Amino acid sequence: MTALTTRPAAAPAPPATSPLALPVLLAGTVLMVLDFFIVNVALPSIQVELHAGAAALEWVVAGYGLTLAVFLVTAGRIGDRVGRRRVFCAGVAVFTAASAACGLAPDPAVLVAARLAQGLGAAMIAPTVLGLIGVLYTGERQARAIGAYATVMGVAAASGQLLGGGLLALDVAGLGWRLVFLVNVPVGLLALAAAPRCLPESRAAVATTVDVTGLVLLTLGLTALVLPLVDGRPAGWPAWTLVSLAAAPALLGLFVRRQRALSRRGQAPLLPPELLRTRTVGAGLACQLGFWMGQASYFLVLGLALQLGRGLSPLASGLVFTIMAGSYLVASTAAPAVVRRYGGRATVVAGASGLALGHALTLAASVTAGMHGPVLALAPGLVVTGTGMGLCLGPIAATVLASATSEQAGALSGVLSTVQQVGNAVGVALIGLVFFGAADAGYGRAFTESLAVLAALLAAVAAGARFLPRPIAPA
Repeated sequence: MTALTTRPAAAPAPPATSPLALPVLLAGTVLMVLDFFIVNVALPSIQVELHAGAAALEWVVAGYGLTLAVFLVTAGRIGDRVGRRRVFCAGVAVFTAASAACGLAPDPAVLVAARLAQGLGAAMIAPTVLGLIGVLYTGERQARAIGAYATVMGVAAASGQLLGGGLLALDVAGLGWRLVFLVNVPVGLLALAAAPRCLPESRAAVATTVDVTGLVLLTLGLTALVLPLVDGRPAGWPAWTLVSLAAAPALLGLFVRRQRALSRRGQAPLLPPELLRTRTVGAGLACQLGFWMGQASYFLVLGLALQLGRGLSPLASGLVFTIMAGSYLVASTAAPAVVRRYGGRATVVAGASGLALGHALTLAASVTAGMHGPVLALAPGLVVTGTGMGLCLGPIAATVLASATSEQAGALSGVLSTVQQVGNAVGVALIGLVFFGAADAGYGRAFTESLAVLAALLAAVAAGARFLPRPIAPA
């Protein structure tokens, strides 16, 4: 999921907006969010049918987040320059074609490449949806549109695993796991057919240039970090993995240096460095990074443990995820009121502490009952984990954005979204390293070791959240 942002339009909103405009934009949002979560319950089936190794499974998840992170801000800039509707349609087209390629993939390499392309399509969809909402709607209508956008994102995230399990259980035409990708194709085609008729074109009043050099440095730096973490252990840590890990901070340092140089010259950097100079923003981005490092990675190891460790079907695994999804929806709905009463900092500290406690409870249940004990023994930990997620997800971004000026809000929202996706990709790489490294001793051992690391990570987020500002920030 991405942080909320709008960009100024070149012209005022048209007097009449098609009633199908918002459904079309929300269809693109569903594609982008659902595909991040729906794949988790399909991973064991993918592993069996395609003979995929641990690295390939990690890339199926991390690759999507990596390309989404790298191209997110750039796609928004391009949409401002050449037209948001044009970039939205291109993103839906890329995502739909990539979904078809995923569903027809004959081997892991093709599947991973198609997932990278899906991430690119998602990066083109995310900022243009919010940019178009900002153009098409004003006042109360805009508030309702953004509320619908946030609701759709939450429902798609919470129901993704269950929907994926249901599709695998149906096994339409013997497609199995392929259906979780192919189901995107008709939705994407309908959105593509409707978008030119329902969405007006819009551009920013002042178009900014795209920092291609910065984009290349960011891409190389993140790839140099994630690639050896995913592929190093199965390959026995050859020399290239160590060289790559050493090169990653140097490349990312060059990226930061270039952003500072562009800012000093009055040009438009991808990530404005002046936003990082305050304690509030620095602490907020650190919390954002740590929180999201624990999300995709947790869904990955939980899905594998339930199916490969406990022998549950994809549908049964999806039903277990709904225990956590239910408490997440309740907590995320209540989070704005909690923030108004206790403040953003206290809410994030409580949420991250709840996540750490939930992982600890799940770990204790796994150790006590074993991987073949009753699944309901995991329920208390899952409920507490979902509650912590719901309390953290929105308030982290809201607390950071509340400290920004109106001129900084759009850029800072883009930074938060980028950090979110970087966290997802890096978290999968690191926790995957723990999980698959211990898998030879059994999936129970792999799951408990992963939970221990996740609990420590979220405890660190809770400690770091104490550096967020004390004043109450509206969510």
